[in-house]
Amino acid sequence: TEDPHKNITRQLHPRRIIIPVAIGLIIVIWLISRDVNVDVLKEIVFTWRSVFWLLVALMLVVLRTFFYIVRIRVLTNNDLTWRQSFRVIMLWEFSSAITPSTVGGTALAVIFLHKEGINTGRSTAVTLVTSFLDELYFVIMLPLLILLIGGKSIFITSLHGTGVWLLNNLVVVAIIGYVIILTWVLLVGYGLFINPMSIKKIMVAIFRLPVLKKWKSSAEKAGTDLIESSIDLKKESLSFWFKALLSTFLTWTARYWVVNAIVLAFFTINNTFLIFARELVLWIMMMVSPTPGGSGFAEIILGRYISDLIPVDPLNVGGVALAMALIWRFVSYYPFLIAGAIIVPGWIQRKFVKSSAVKS
Repeated sequence: TEDPHKNITRQLHPRRIIIPVAIGLIIVIWLISRDVNVDVLKEIVFTWRSVFWLLVALMLVVLRTFFYIVRIRVLTNNDLTWRQSFRVIMLWEFSSAITPSTVGGTALAVIFLHKEGINTGRSTAVTLVTSFLDELYFVIMLPLLILLIGGKSIFITSLHGTGVWLLNNLVVVAIIGYVIILTWVLLVGYGLFINPMSIKKIMVAIFRLPVLKKWKSSAEKAGTDLIESSIDLKKESLSFWFKALLSTFLTWTARYWVVNAIVLAFFTINNTFLIFARELVLWIMMMVSPTPGGSGFAEIILGRYISDLIPVDPLNVGGVALAMALIWRFVSYYPFLIAGAIIVPGWIQRKFVKSSAVKS
């Protein structure tokens, strides 16, 4: 939190949206040139039903954001106003959208919360709890869905020469992502609820490095605050944890049902729950995606992954599934890039530039 504002400006500069957009566009243009033709476009008929379900998809994106805001207010015991909470979530989503999925926006979330008035240790604790709850959703839901639906249905498709090849590759990537998530949940859960002193020791050890040494005392203070916050977390009521868990469940479930709404806008499908399960697996696989916000990777995988569930001519289904994937990204990804690009400059000006001027 003591880094010069130029460093934060560089990390969050709106220019960085060019990278994920460019990657996505290159992949999309390549896929369109290969898979989309006049016959494919004829399969996609826009009706009033389409308007209804696309509005539902947009509403789900709004609900996803709303429940994120509710959760951050719950975890901060309403110390953040609705406006502050909205700002934090938009900044968080923006930073996640412009960084690789393996990095995400969690590291910067501590700064967002701190600059909105939450002390560093508590900001760290809230960020870790948020990450813990998010990943806990995946840890619980994937085995549950495999149990209810069956691994074969989730991982294998019947089109485009996939079958066993796709099954084997998706299983490997999904297992890697799941192991990463499970490890994170266990480590964060242990650090927050059993031995917060371990996190402090790790923080202090990291800030002993020569390039970070000047912030070592701040890291020690943040670690102490974190231990105190951990003690407070252990004292929270069942109501607190119920609201935190419920808002987490609702926000991620709303996020995943966006694809269902988009497909239903153009087609009648029977197995919407299977699409939901496959998108959850997609997000786990995106954990190992090296591109910002999973750009390119998400469009390719989702398009191939849901193709056997769309009732159209098998010769055209690849292009149709790609169209569904593109609409999904335009509805649930690009709006956060735009919102972040609008909010970030003013936020940095207020929280860093003016703040530095006042202190000097």
